[in-house]
Amino acid sequence: MGTVLLERSARARRIIVTVRPVKGVRVAVPRRTSFESALEFVRTKKQWIKKHLAEIQAYEKQKKTFEDNFQSINKAEAKKKIIGRFNQLAEQYGFTYRNVSIRNQRTRWGSCSVKGNISLNIKLVALPRELSDYVILHELVHTRVHNHSKKFWKELDKYVGNGKAKAARLVEYGLGIL
Repeated sequence: MGTVLLERSARARRIIVTVRPVKGVRVAVPRRTSFESALEFVRTKKQWIKKHLAEIQAYEKQKKTFEDNFQSINKAEAKKKIIGRFNQLAEQYGFTYRNVSIRNQRTRWGSCSVKGNISLNIKLVALPRELSDYVILHELVHTRVHNHSKKFWKELDKYVGNGKAKAARLVEYGLGIL
């Protein structure tokens, strides 16, 4: 299980165990709870902690694979491929947009301005096609619905099926920490 950090917390009303990448296992201990009680509680949660540590390791391994795949990509080729697929999907579904740009963004897969300018992340080329198409169509739908309302998700689902499920899968690729 490794190191467990016990921290006294004035705000905690109960013992709270969190497992995070890099930071590891942290236990928030309420003021009126002894560290011995907290350790006993942690022992009862040993399997849960091990499970979450294993999930984090698997996630880190997948993230590393994704980073390695991206490093070997020819940037000019990637831009050409993404723009080609973007134009194909826009034409296929009758979307209009003002401008499209491909950037190496750290925290977003894509964005769409109110004016209809779309920016896509070059790392889309390293995603499975289903997910890169999801991001492209997500931004294209924003040219019609400029928010994430129920109307937006209903419109997006016409093109990608269950959009929220694909959004959840996209999180697995950990763009925010690349």
